[in-house]
Amino acid sequence: MPTRDSSSHDVEELLLLWAARRSGLLEAILDTAGTPREAAAEAGVTEEAAVVVVESLADLGFVRDVVYEQRSSARQTQSGDGGEYEITNRALGFLAKRDVRSIGRLPHALDLLDCWTALPETMATGDAPDLPADWTRNRLGAHAATEDAVVRARVTAAVRERPDAERVVDLLGASGAYATEFAARGFETTLVDDDACVDAVEQMVRHRGVRTVAAEVPEEFGLDDEAFGLAFAADATSALDPAENRALCAAAFDALESGGVFVIVDALRDGSPEAVAARMRALGVGRGDAYPEATYREWLTDAGFADVACKSVPGDRRTAVVAHRPERAVD
Repeated sequence: MPTRDSSSHDVEELLLLWAARRSGLLEAILDTAGTPREAAAEAGVTEEAAVVVVESLADLGFVRDVVYEQRSSARQTQSGDGGEYEITNRALGFLAKRDVRSIGRLPHALDLLDCWTALPETMATGDAPDLPADWTRNRLGAHAATEDAVVRARVTAAVRERPDAERVVDLLGASGAYATEFAARGFETTLVDDDACVDAVEQMVRHRGVRTVAAEVPEEFGLDDEAFGLAFAADATSALDPAENRALCAAAFDALESGGVFVIVDALRDGSPEAVAARMRALGVGRGDAYPEATYREWLTDAGFADVACKSVPGDRRTAVVAHRPERAVD
């Protein structure tokens, strides 16, 4: 089961976790040390800071004081009583990276915070910082934790555009959250992403009826001689630059059969908070943007698509951009 965190995190909670991870205290308390004093020595922070951070992590449910629990009948409630901590299931995403479904949203939120704290320098130099070491796995974990209702709404919006499709391709499908939903609805489904993503999720999605293709995306998609009725891409275009999005649209067109439909679900640049969030994310990582409707129309039309339309997704704050590959004339 995916680790489910709230889609929005209190600033204080994020800053606490960020500071704990950045200082090494989080790793120390989760992996090597049981008490705040031992964790402080391991991480090189003051014991006072360690006590405040570790006790706060316990208050938030990431660790628990096992000694205090054992002595709770003695009513030892003063700060510092007990002090032997162990992790809870809520903290597993900071340690266990093998199954992306166990990671949750928080590690990726902290990765983004790392990027955003470097924004003043990024804005001055134009050079984004190096991405954190576990960026790909954490991003996939956040993707896998997409709320079920959101996944269903976006997949339903796509299926509505081509209900008679037999084969679906999920372009830049990340964790497979959407691909597995298409497969569960009876579509023959293929997920395409880069080697690192496919390596991380292949076994997980294969058992749910999804075929995977590892490719040099977004330049090459490895879908030669394929013919899909429906192509789908969710939250992909805002993570790509314009040239990459043109390549994505061209790949979708080539992968579709005559009369096939390409559905993009993303935050369009319309002044909404969703668009601002997408732009801030892109600025922090040095790639992507939120693009206006006219830009999508240009990319899709240049790729050969027709009848481009933008539609709301019921129950979601994203927009569906729908484009049709024209029917081939019959001789």
